[in-house]
Amino acid sequence: MGDTPRLIATDIDGTLIRDDHSVSPRTADLLARISARGTPVVLVTGRPVRWLKMVYDQLARPLPAVCANGAVVYDPFEDEVVRADPLAPHHLAEVARRLRAEVPGISFAVEILDSREMRHEVHYPLRWDADANGIRPIETPEELLSVPAVKLLARAGEQDPDAFAELIATAVAGLAEATHSSSSGLVEISAAGVTKAAGLAWYCDQLGVAAEDVLAFGDMPNDVPMLTWAGRGVAVANAHRAVLAVADDVTTANTEDGVAAYLEKIFGVD
Repeated sequence: MGDTPRLIATDIDGTLIRDDHSVSPRTADLLARISARGTPVVLVTGRPVRWLKMVYDQLARPLPAVCANGAVVYDPFEDEVVRADPLAPHHLAEVARRLRAEVPGISFAVEILDSREMRHEVHYPLRWDADANGIRPIETPEELLSVPAVKLLARAGEQDPDAFAELIATAVAGLAEATHSSSSGLVEISAAGVTKAAGLAWYCDQLGVAAEDVLAFGDMPNDVPMLTWAGRGVAVANAHRAVLAVADDVTTANTEDGVAAYLEKIFGVD
C-alpha cells in the first residue's frame, strides 16, 4: 500500500468506539472529513444490522457496513442489504448436531432476516439486548434451524473465550467458520468461507479497490482475517494478542481515539 490508502475499513466495538459505546467528536469529525475527500470509509463489524443505528446516530452521516462478521453488506442510505451469505438450514442443523454432541449444556441463538431479527433458545442467556425489537425465544426446537441464518451464536456458561472458540472451530471444521469477539465465552459461527475479510473483499471489488490499497483497524480475533487481508492492518493498543501478532502497525487504544490518531497522521490532518 502507498502512503495514502484508497479505502478505510474499521471494526466498531473495542476499536472505533470507546468503552462506553460513544463515538468521540474527534473521530466522527475525522471520518466525515476523510469521506468528503473521496476516500470510502467502511464499518466492518460482528454487529447485526439492527445495532448500527446507535453508531450512525453519532456520525455526521451513516457509513456503509459489512455486518455479522462478513455475512451481510449493508447500504444505510437505502436501508438495503446488498449481499448476504447465510448458513443454510441443513448446515445449521449439522452444526448444531455436532456442537450438542461436543459441548454439554450448549445453547444457541440465530441472526435471521439478514440480521434484522434474532431468535434464541429459551435458556440462551441474553446480555444487552433482551428487550430489543425483533428478538424473541423460539416456540419449537425446529424453529431455530428452519430458516437461513447469517450467524449462529453459541454459549455454554462462562468459558475461556479462546479455548471455547477453538473447541467449536475444531468441531465445525470444513462446515462453518467459528470466531469470537467477546470476553464472556460467546462464539459466533458463520457459513464456510464467511469472514470479515471475505465480506470486505466483495465490497472492495465493487469499487475496484485492491486489498493492497486498504487500511484496516481491529482489536479481536474476528478481525484477524481482515487485518491479514488488507494492505495495512492496524491493531489498537488494547487489542487481543492474536490481533497484535498479525498487525502491521499498532495505534493507541480505543479509549484514546486510536483510529482517529492514526488517520490524522496518514492524511495529514489535525
